[in-house]
Amino acid sequence: MRALVQRVTRASVAVDGAVVGEIGSGLCALVGVTHADTEREAAALAAKVWHLRAFEGDDGRMDLPVAAVGGSVLVVSQFTLYGDTRKGRRPSWVQAAPPEQAEPLVDAVVAELRALGATVATGVFRADMAVELVNDGPVTLLLEVHAPAG
Repeated sequence: MRALVQRVTRASVAVDGAVVGEIGSGLCALVGVTHADTEREAAALAAKVWHLRAFEGDDGRMDLPVAAVGGSVLVVSQFTLYGDTRKGRRPSWVQAAPPEQAEPLVDAVVAELRALGATVATGVFRADMAVELVNDGPVTLLLEVHAPAG
């Protein structure tokens, strides 16, 4: 499971011109699911996002997680994070989990973030979404968790 996380001053997602989720300061997490992922990876990814020290403390270093700065999280499903562009010009989506598997796992990430104390806004799974954000810093990080081997 992957999340492309951006520190933002604000972010929103709209479907058919209507805003369905928005946050102020916090993190925008684009979440992708692959075939081996389970609820275990969803919980681990949520914990990584929640505890990610992406905000500056008094000393100017990125030492604070989103909770410490009163921020929120916008979670948007993003199957294209598993696009493979190593060959040719057209991405292959073979590594992306099918929607039937991915949707409940993205929902599990959201549920776990909320259980950890996060204020979470979301997009709409499988919708054509317009994501708008102001990247703060800019800070953009790729987080990954993997299913245990075997």
